[in-house]
Amino acid sequence: MTDPAPGLPLLLEAVLSVGTELELRATLQRIVDGAAVLTGARYAALGMTDPGRDGLVRIRTAEPPPAGTGPARPSEAAGADICLDVPIRVDDEVFGNLYLADKSTGPFTGEDERLVRLLATQAGIAIANARLYETARQRERWIEGAAAVTTALLSGEPPDDALLTVAEQARILAGASVGVILLPTAEGGMEVVTSSPHDDPAGLVGVTIAPGNPALEQLLGGEPVFIEDPATDPRMTASVRSRFGPTVMLPLRAEGRLIGTLALPRGRGDRPYTPVERRLAGQFASQAAIALVLADARHNRERLAVFEDRDRIARDLHDLVVQRLFATGLMLESTLRRSRTAGAGDTAGTRGGHGAGATGDFGGDDSGDSGGEASQEDSGAEEVRAVLGHAVDELRSTVQEVRTAIFALQQPPADAPTTFRGRVLREAAGAAAVLGFRPSARFVGAVENQVPESVSDQLMAALRRALAAASRRAGVSRIEISVDATVTLTDGRPGVRLTVLDDAPTAEGLVGTTLTWQSPL
Repeated sequence: MTDPAPGLPLLLEAVLSVGTELELRATLQRIVDGAAVLTGARYAALGMTDPGRDGLVRIRTAEPPPAGTGPARPSEAAGADICLDVPIRVDDEVFGNLYLADKSTGPFTGEDERLVRLLATQAGIAIANARLYETARQRERWIEGAAAVTTALLSGEPPDDALLTVAEQARILAGASVGVILLPTAEGGMEVVTSSPHDDPAGLVGVTIAPGNPALEQLLGGEPVFIEDPATDPRMTASVRSRFGPTVMLPLRAEGRLIGTLALPRGRGDRPYTPVERRLAGQFASQAAIALVLADARHNRERLAVFEDRDRIARDLHDLVVQRLFATGLMLESTLRRSRTAGAGDTAGTRGGHGAGATGDFGGDDSGDSGGEASQEDSGAEEVRAVLGHAVDELRSTVQEVRTAIFALQQPPADAPTTFRGRVLREAAGAAAVLGFRPSARFVGAVENQVPESVSDQLMAALRRALAAASRRAGVSRIEISVDATVTLTDGRPGVRLTVLDDAPTAEGLVGTTLTWQSPL
């Protein structure tokens, strides 16, 4: 019986070692190390035919190549006296070549080459399996990332946060240096509006792609743009051309239109994107675009629901509360007028009786009693009129505040107010967080049309100072803001007056502090 070749145990060990790994880089490293052990070579390397496909360039042993014999490619091996070159095939394609040099016991033999070729055959199978595993793992990461983005977007994030979520997740998954979102401009170009990391260390926010750029034309056509070297590619914007390495630009398309672009540039000198990474990134961009559209639609529905609810509340306040208050006020005013008329008549009658009694035989005492009773009646009538007057004033003030609340309900909830009245109301609402209650606001006159922007800015600054001062006073439980655009200043010019009244006790023992600011219009 013939003894097995002495290299077979080492070959078996190398084959088993190669097959234990699923991660591609680790598998390749075991192939190289196994070939070196199998042949006794001090130097071994694996050069890939298409390094960009798997994102790898070269795998070698830790031992540096001997001087003049350290090949990693056939061209580099031309000057080596002792070198073994064996191709590795994966699915009938040459994946790369194993290069072995500087055998410790002499030149390479035919047995060495045969053992390395057997190892290369098994290595091809192991590489194919590792590729499948790597592709499946990458796909799983991208799918999980896309699902996380969809969940985050549909949870009700604001639009700006939604774009940042997409850019951040894509940057992490792609191993990119930054992740940016570009949106179409009115001029027909595109502008970077969001950058990840969120603090925009690269200063990309605001960078634009001019209309007519070839990359932009591709994106508008729904095609992704792959740039291997931005420094030499004219499609890359000049301001960032020399700052980044391999870049992918993916159209965010939904419902047949381009809603934006996702760009993922890697650093200078980083490996290029593999075909698998390009495909997975494109699928992520497609799903992210749909999620953005759905999130925007949901946001619009929620805003519409808020607007409809506010319109209903405002309508109910106007139709029910204001009209009833106004009707009640009219009734009280009518009662007040009648009480004044009746009071005047009673006074006149009483005075007439007093005069007649003074000239009669029995009128003195009787007229005196009647005068006392009339005095009491007059006093009671004055008190009733005072109460009615106060009630009418309170109703007027309440109607004004309800109308102000109706106007506030008609303001977009998430947008900064653009009207003067809206700015005052927003300032009052902001002060509520400090005060613990919301100051009331009252407007007199056409403040929207009569108060120019320059004056309104000064008034808003004065209002902030007054509210800040009021918040520092102890015992404040009520603040009234009044803006009157119908006042006439001492010099006769029309003006606007801001009054801020609070009910805090003063050092003098009085109740309430009034701050007034006014300006000509």
